[in-house]
Amino acid sequence: MSCGKIVCIGQNYRAHAREMELEAPAEPVIFLKPSTALIADGDVIEAPAGLGRVDHEVELALIIGKKARKVAESEALSYVSEVAVFNDVTARDVQSAARTAGLPWALSKGLDTFAPMSRPVPVSEAGDLRSLRLELRVNGEVRQSGSTSNMIFGPERLIAYISKYMTLEPGDIIATGTPEGVGPLNDGDVVEAGIEGVGKVSNRVRRI
Repeated sequence: MSCGKIVCIGQNYRAHAREMELEAPAEPVIFLKPSTALIADGDVIEAPAGLGRVDHEVELALIIGKKARKVAESEALSYVSEVAVFNDVTARDVQSAARTAGLPWALSKGLDTFAPMSRPVPVSEAGDLRSLRLELRVNGEVRQSGSTSNMIFGPERLIAYISKYMTLEPGDIIATGTPEGVGPLNDGDVVEAGIEGVGKVSNRVRRI
């Protein structure tokens, strides 16, 4: 799989912000993952043991179909060509340590294989992006269950906000945030993230 940039949104569900002991943001929280983090369904998530705890985060991904710069919310969805299921794998101990020190936490999000994504489907086939059910299972056990209706900032707002500051180009991915229930992944686990009408992405975890 290949892509342009991966623009991710943090703390976009109030319940997730609470479980992370963070305030719900007044504006979208943006961070980036490198394109080299992207993997497909069936690929292996490789998590170095020295990173400590590594978490799963199921998210709806928006895939940009045409150049977007300073887009109005009313037109934002016309810039989305496809959607997919995204797992924002996170080295949680690394992230927490960086936050405590007041340092950037890009490393915790940007490792190779830390962006599993399902096969994209046309946005026209996905239904209402503001009301999709998300679910994540680890070894068959439900860990996360939520709805995009609970996003603080919906897809239109995110596209308008991001494109105000950085140009979105065809192939760019926006990962829109995760609901509550994030948790650890261990060696040998099989993690499956799914969104109704969109698809699923399943990956085995290997601690290396």
